[in-house]
Formats: sequence, C-alpha cells, structure tokens
Amino acid sequence: MNSSRSAQRAVIQFLRAEGKHASQIYRRMKEMYGEQYLARYTIFQWCQRYKAGRVNIKDLPRPGQAHAVTNSATISAVDELIRQNRLIITREVAVELWISKRTVRHIIHKKIGYDKDCAQWVPKHLSENQNTARMGVCLTQQFLH
Repeated sequence: MNSSRSAQRAVIQFLRAEGKHASQIYRRMKEMYGEQYLARYTIFQWCQRYKAGRVNIKDLPRPGQAHAVTNSATISAVDELIRQNRLIITREVAVELWISKRTVRHIIHKKIGYDKDCAQWVPKHLSENQNTARMGVCLTQQFLH
C-alpha cells in the first residue's frame, strides 16, 4: 500500500467526502497504514482544510529562499576555488561567492565530495594510487618525527 503523504491525503479527502468524522478517519488510517500513518494532529488538520473547501492534496508553496543557489554554476565555482587553494576555508568561499557557509559546506561535502584532511580539502574517495601515495607521505613524516 502506498503510504506517501499525498496518498494518505487523498484517502483523507475521500473519507471526508463520504462524511466521515476526523476521529473515524484517524482510526481507519491507523488500521490501514500501520506505523506509517500521518500523525493524529495532521489528520485532523487536513480534515479541517477539506471541510473548509480545499481540494488540492499537495502542500502550498512556503515563503523563504529557494534552493536555486545550489546549481551547477555555483558547484563548479566552489570546486574551482578549492582547486586553486586547497587551504581555503568555508567562510572565505562563502564571502567570495556571496552564499551562506551552510550552503558551501553542503556543496563541498555532498555535491563535490571533499573532506578536510590536514587543513587541506581532499576527495573523500581516493583511488588506489592516491591511497598509496598518501601512505608513503605519512610514513616519511612519521620517520622524520
């Protein structure tokens, strides 16, 4: 059974159109969807909306900044800044590109796939050659100290 929110809202809308009360709809949803049913408050809220005449089961757009900042141009700009200076910090990238530090961190870690290692940005998943080279550098550093 499809337990997505929109599917459950459609069921609530249908049962509400049949004249069922919100508490009856809640019990029925609990039986039908098991542990994946919407919260009681949410079911009652949607019942009120459908009673008031709402017909759409989708969420209305909410105010706030859209996520248009995380586009391919921004991702490539962040990647280019990191490749130019591996020691750059997220605050400097954010100031340079006029985006939030949180967005910069999201792009670096999730979109590009870099991690901070010894104050430098490096790819999270290294190839076998890169792993061998890194191990060699670490061993020589260990012997020097």
